[in-house]
Amino acid sequence: MGPRAGRALLLLLGALGVWTTAAQGRARPHALRYLFMGASEPDLGLPLFEALGYVDDQLFVSYDHESRRAEPRAPWAWGQAAGPLWLLLSQSLKGWDHMFTVDFWTIMDNLNHSKATKVGVPPESHTLQVTLGCWVLEDNSTRGFWKYGYDGEDHLEFCPETLTWTAAVPEARGTKLEWEVSKIRARQNRAFLERDCPEQLQRLLALGAGLLGRRGPPSVTVTRHVASAVTTLQCRALNFHSRNITVRWLKDGQPLGAQDVEADVLPNGDGTYQGRAAVPVSPGEERRYTCQAEHPGLEQPLAATWEPAMPGPLVIGVISGVAIGVIVVVTGILFRVLRKRQASRAALGDYVLADCQ
Repeated sequence: MGPRAGRALLLLLGALGVWTTAAQGRARPHALRYLFMGASEPDLGLPLFEALGYVDDQLFVSYDHESRRAEPRAPWAWGQAAGPLWLLLSQSLKGWDHMFTVDFWTIMDNLNHSKATKVGVPPESHTLQVTLGCWVLEDNSTRGFWKYGYDGEDHLEFCPETLTWTAAVPEARGTKLEWEVSKIRARQNRAFLERDCPEQLQRLLALGAGLLGRRGPPSVTVTRHVASAVTTLQCRALNFHSRNITVRWLKDGQPLGAQDVEADVLPNGDGTYQGRAAVPVSPGEERRYTCQAEHPGLEQPLAATWEPAMPGPLVIGVISGVAIGVIVVVTGILFRVLRKRQASRAALGDYVLADCQ
């Protein structure tokens, strides 16, 4: 994966993280959002178009240009009740697949990035990222968002109130002006954000009733990994509902900076999540570190430390007990064999097997 692909992926994941923080800060109970990403050339290892759909923080659908099918990614999204909705989703995502390609080439044209390169020189590849969706607040009011990123940088944002686009960089002004000429497209965008998206979200919430919004707490464990001269403590939070989790490392009770910790949160595919946070430590100082997890399902932060393996004397005691048991069994077998041999000799008299000459 090239540098542009890396920046594009980080932007897309960053949009997910920023959205989660904003939603919490403004008490938005439910949200539906779609993340689109694609590359103009296949050399970056990215698809021409890929879509992921989330209800709150749970992935429920995926789509790619090759299959042209909406695939359910959450247990509650399967079944007969979801059939009509999946037909609608599949058609919508096919339309967005086409729209994404058209918008991609429009942006590239306005940036002079679609021109042919010199003969023998491979074409330069670019990436486009789109995040769009809506929030439904506690008073049933809604708010929508629709943003474009190009080559890993913010590019354009749609304003449904004014039916205009905001250019994040000067290079985006050409596309902004071109898109604002078509008022039909702008009204369609606003209709999706203010009507279609909230209605779709309510149907998805009904399908996932009892599963979405669960706040099952995590279980937290700490393990130690030694490779060459590097010792790492890894904290894992497992099987929790609601992606909103904070896992941090403390040294002597003081939080470590984010730059010192490698962390991520990933879906398990069954509606639960797992989180990981790793920190390098000096050998012999493992007990100075504590992993702390905060989650909506926990009444108070959960702390865990690395515990050494079973103490030496206890291990020796276990091994000794096993060894004694083996000796007793072997001794019993030998005793029975000797008794059989003695009985055989008594029956044969003084007969002795002759040595081979």
